[in-house]
Amino acid sequence: MAVTIITALLLWSCKNSTKEINDFLADRNLPIGVAENVNFVYKDSGRVTRRMMAPVFWDFSNRELNTYSEFPEGVKIVSINRVTRDSVTITGNYAISYDKTAFSEIVGDVVVINHTNGAVLNSEQIYCDDKEGVYFTETPFTLYTQKDTLKGVGFESDNYLSNWILNNTSGDITLEENIEN
Repeated sequence: MAVTIITALLLWSCKNSTKEINDFLADRNLPIGVAENVNFVYKDSGRVTRRMMAPVFWDFSNRELNTYSEFPEGVKIVSINRVTRDSVTITGNYAISYDKTAFSEIVGDVVVINHTNGAVLNSEQIYCDDKEGVYFTETPFTLYTQKDTLKGVGFESDNYLSNWILNNTSGDITLEENIEN
């Protein structure tokens, strides 16, 4: 993972060890680092797979049980596949991401856009499970496709927003029928 445009808050003392400083910050529920206007670039085998931008980043990697990162002023995540430039974009007003479990929560005016098929999901909250490659929510959602608008409570899809499981759904759905001769 490459990181650019990071301004971090560092605390140190001539008499305290790094462990003592980390413990002090953890005991007071303070981040070990704070950065503004971050732009994270994730790569796999030299190829950019994802970009994440945020106005504020709090680093809580000083936690013993499960380190995490917090984005209190919102986040924008752009996934990039091999075929198209931007395949999926997620935005929200607040996010928290747990390192060990690869599990994230995005809250507040969440919008997920699949740039390939034109699907757009709106919700107040969404969970991202990077290990399983899924997005899901139990909150109300609206899903816009090129032909339909679907509303419901409870949604799950793959991380490309292309294979959906919709719960408590309402709306008009356009079906295409294939007739074989």
